[in-house]
Amino acid sequence: MRVRATARGWTAVWLVVLALVQVAAFLAVWHLAVHTFLGQWLDTVALTGNKIGQSRIERPMDHVLNAMSVVSLLAATAVIGFIALIRGRVALAITATLLIAGANVTTQLLKYGLARPDFGVDPERAFVGNSLPSGHTTVAASVAMALMLVLPPKVRVLGAYLAAGYAAIAGVATLSAGWHRPSDAVAAYLVVGVWTALAGLLLLITQREQAEIAPEDAHRKAAVVLGVAGVLALCVSALALAWLVDLPRVAPEALTRRPLLAGYAGSAAGIVGAMAVVAALVLAVVHRLVPRHKG
Repeated sequence: MRVRATARGWTAVWLVVLALVQVAAFLAVWHLAVHTFLGQWLDTVALTGNKIGQSRIERPMDHVLNAMSVVSLLAATAVIGFIALIRGRVALAITATLLIAGANVTTQLLKYGLARPDFGVDPERAFVGNSLPSGHTTVAASVAMALMLVLPPKVRVLGAYLAAGYAAIAGVATLSAGWHRPSDAVAAYLVVGVWTALAGLLLLITQREQAEIAPEDAHRKAAVVLGVAGVLALCVSALALAWLVDLPRVAPEALTRRPLLAGYAGSAAGIVGAMAVVAALVLAVVHRLVPRHKG
């Protein structure tokens, strides 16, 4: 066991950089997916492609999405707060609650505050307007990140895998059910990522000088596994979307099965990859935010 000396300063710098990078990524996703014809076209191709095999996965996807409600969110937040409190971490309980509340409120404000220009790409959904970020995905991802913060080190890796997996499935489910465009889910993960970084800064501010960090709590291998898996999924997504970019910009419903499948599968891979990378970045630093011995 070693006592932290200057690690808090470097951790704070890392969290600030992480927050800024994710804000920049959010702005890039928002601009490309909402304010360009190509971005709207790619999103619509993915949404149109979700009809392939939809009958086989419609029921389980509905179960995943229907499980997310205001009541379930409040219940999950209460459980997360309880876990922190039984560990004697009052500041952690408050911070985790603020993370969940802040991410979900931000998503709702953005969804109803941002405009979506109509380029005539998706006339069937033009009346819906802006749908970025996804509210359901934000719910799942914010609970997942908060859970990673409050879990004890011994079960944190397993919890991180399960929570990140569920959040990724929730994002793909919004696409499979036709509720959201793929960029909506990716944007939701970035919103949650920013709030997780801010929550980490708050935890550092409230952390005692005598806090001790156990090197075995770093979970570097698990973070690398999540990160590499996420990057690989993002590469698969980039390749699929790059192939689509070279196709003529015909109406998505006029495309054949192959490009529709590439759009849907590639976008699903991008959603999974984005969540995995965000989770890996948090898992890599969480042991410094919530040290085993708080001092």
